[in-house]
Amino acid sequence: MEYAERLSNVTVLGAAGKMGSGILLLTALEAADQMLKPGNREKHFVVNAVDVTSSALPELMKYIRTQVLKAAEKKTVLLRKLYADRKELIENSDIIDAYIDDVMGIIRPGTRIEAAYDSTLIFEAVSENAELKAKLFRQIDENNAHKPWFFTNTSSVPIGGLDKEAGLEGRILGFHFYNPPAVQKLVELITIASNSGEMKEFALQLAKNMRKVIVPSNDIAGFIGNGHFMRDALYGINQATALAKEMPLHEAIYAVNRISQDFLIRPMGIFQLIDYVGVDVVRFIMKVMNPYMANEDLHSPLLDRLFDLGVKGGQYADGSQKDGFLKYEKGRPVSVYNPDKGEYIPIVTFGSQVEAWLGELPGSAPAWKNLVKAPDKETLAAKVFDNYKTMGTHGALLALQYARRSREIGMKLVSDGVAATAEDVNTVLLTGFFHAYGPINDFVV
Repeated sequence: MEYAERLSNVTVLGAAGKMGSGILLLTALEAADQMLKPGNREKHFVVNAVDVTSSALPELMKYIRTQVLKAAEKKTVLLRKLYADRKELIENSDIIDAYIDDVMGIIRPGTRIEAAYDSTLIFEAVSENAELKAKLFRQIDENNAHKPWFFTNTSSVPIGGLDKEAGLEGRILGFHFYNPPAVQKLVELITIASNSGEMKEFALQLAKNMRKVIVPSNDIAGFIGNGHFMRDALYGINQATALAKEMPLHEAIYAVNRISQDFLIRPMGIFQLIDYVGVDVVRFIMKVMNPYMANEDLHSPLLDRLFDLGVKGGQYADGSQKDGFLKYEKGRPVSVYNPDKGEYIPIVTFGSQVEAWLGELPGSAPAWKNLVKAPDKETLAAKVFDNYKTMGTHGALLALQYARRSREIGMKLVSDGVAATAEDVNTVLLTGFFHAYGPINDFVV
């Protein structure tokens, strides 16, 4: 089956979700681009947008239309070529409108999984529940005569297990987008031995056409991204818990968040990142991964406490941040949750005290937004860490410990065979997590 033919009937499961909506957008854009090529004009293209929440579908379609407009405005030169035979389309606005109509015209929103029974490619973006995923795959495969390929967006569930449970005989691979899929450049590609060469080549071509950076990961729970993030988060949580012997827990959380953001020069502190992903989601991913981890316990009692208290983080439908470990106003942390008191404590009441305890940043430490744009960012980062090694402040010492642990986590992903190289680990953290430097760097030692 040729590339365009494989894309002629696609289903996205979980299409109205945070990840599914982005995957739907990218898939519909690629399918439409293939449809508009001269040799494909007579072919019929369909992208089924399937989600159990029918009330979310109208908003999904509004989102897709808005994003297609933005995409069209960025590629009017290409669209003029694709619509060269449409002489009535004169102005750019005419071409853009035609493209929007074509993309929206191939999308079929609905709630019934039966729509996938005619598809040749299934994108799956439902919850991280291995039993649910396998059940859906099995149901579709048993009712689909086309022997479809299944591309799962799982960030943690082993692909081989899903293949076995659903009886797919190698017709599944991990195609893990990062959030949000329409913006994030990274895709982790997780293949298994029984995947065909044709399937893997198609996945690589699709990622290339979607302008993604592909990093291969071996089929070990959590893969590279969550393999690092979950352990990094657990270290930060445990570091805060240990510091709580010297100060109140909410102050310790604030201290570690500042260390992991300002001292390590990252885009977010670790507790902000946990809130962004979702306290409940991070807790669940750890539960998914933990049974596969020998001699390791990916579990946090503190995450359990917050979850039981109803503190879950995540985002609202408009993308704004929900309160988790931290309380936010206009996207900025203003308070820290104290589970002992069951309330948020304003940072203004204790922040300066914690910052004095941590000590000042060295003058060589740039803000993340400046470092990430610098052409010599690793040299600049190395200078900062050289200063930490001589400063002797609490903040400098804790930052060194954190960076060294992050490096150990990355190196273990390589030694355990999750990642093929240190470069792959660094690429995931640089591209998927927007770090300014990779965790596997000698300057932190």
